[in-house]
Amino acid sequence: MDLIFAEATSPGRGGVSVIRLSGDGAREVAERLAGPLPDARHGYLRSIRDGREVLDQALVIWFQEGRSFTGEEVAEFHLHGAPVVVRRVAQALATCGARQAEAGEFTRRAFQSGRMDLAEVEGLGDLLEAETEAQRQLAVRAANGEIGGKAEIWRGKLIRAGALVEASVDFADEEVPEEVPQEVFSILAELKVLLDHEIGGFPAAERLRKGFEVAVIGAPNVGKSSFINRIARRDVALVSNIAGTTRDIIELRLDLNGLAVTFLDTAGLRLSTDEIEQMGVDRARQRALAADLRLHLSETGEADQDLWRDGDITVTTKLDLDPDKRCENAVSSVTGEGMDALLSHIHDRLSSRVAGAGIVSHERQLNALVEARNALSDLERLPPELLAEAIRQAAASLDRLLGRIGAEEYLDVIFTSFCIGK
Repeated sequence: MDLIFAEATSPGRGGVSVIRLSGDGAREVAERLAGPLPDARHGYLRSIRDGREVLDQALVIWFQEGRSFTGEEVAEFHLHGAPVVVRRVAQALATCGARQAEAGEFTRRAFQSGRMDLAEVEGLGDLLEAETEAQRQLAVRAANGEIGGKAEIWRGKLIRAGALVEASVDFADEEVPEEVPQEVFSILAELKVLLDHEIGGFPAAERLRKGFEVAVIGAPNVGKSSFINRIARRDVALVSNIAGTTRDIIELRLDLNGLAVTFLDTAGLRLSTDEIEQMGVDRARQRALAADLRLHLSETGEADQDLWRDGDITVTTKLDLDPDKRCENAVSSVTGEGMDALLSHIHDRLSSRVAGAGIVSHERQLNALVEARNALSDLERLPPELLAEAIRQAAASLDRLLGRIGAEEYLDVIFTSFCIGK
């Protein structure tokens, strides 16, 4: 593989910047810039030179082939975090024949060398994008190979069942124990339960990964924008006594006790002769219906019946103007009274929807599991030859889950979503 390099830390000024170098000849190039590096996986303080010119004092580490992230020879330069230093060392590496890595190229090489399966790659990508604790936990499980571990257990069951079926075919004229076919179906029945459980946990896992949407809806001037601003603790939405101020949807994304939640400030729900305002109202209704949860704001605790769905929450606003309205989910965006309790209520309502989350959270992964499960449907009446083929198809689907076969169509989409240097 050709020699690539990239800054592995965030660009800009900082305490330390790390440049990673990977590919054939990485050690040779590292020693050309930094001098001899006798032991792998040890850090050495070296002067980084471009010819006779000293560029920086840096910690240099190299990893031998097969023992690195990419599976190739890898060298790392831990430089002082000045952009000019990074730029000069990058120029020196380019002079030595290395090229700037493309987005996700290091991780792609790790996949191609067998250091990671495709589900681990997707988990690593999720980890790099994680905003909340729940997202981090889900991503770490995937990046650490939990999906692959489960797939290997499932695949082992298929191998056992397939071997028993093949035995019944190959030795049809011999004395074969009668319990062999029954063991096959017992194994497959157990496997179908396991696959159904993981498939059933996908919607919750996907929602954990992507985050929830909570639509804030209600008539004009009930305090929706003030409500959003109070949650944000800053002015993200215009507040005015003029009805119809909010026309487009304003999004506020935040970490709600570990859950990624986007609150949607929507146009006041009413019929309007103003064409632009009515477009905003129509968009508000469409987006509200697509949201995971709707907060129905009003001064009287009423809900919009056309948009009401099971699990929605009614919120009574402007508590500061009328303390007699104090009740469950009554809030004041001015004083903040009731806001913490309401946010806790929202968190509990959303958390209950992801209680059964599995580990599979990408549609590509789900499709592979569904294919495997479908291959194992209605097998009891199949002759042994077709039963064996169905088992092979299920095993192939699990291989697709991990990217062992049929991964080419996904690679560009997956790896280009990574940052350069990873």
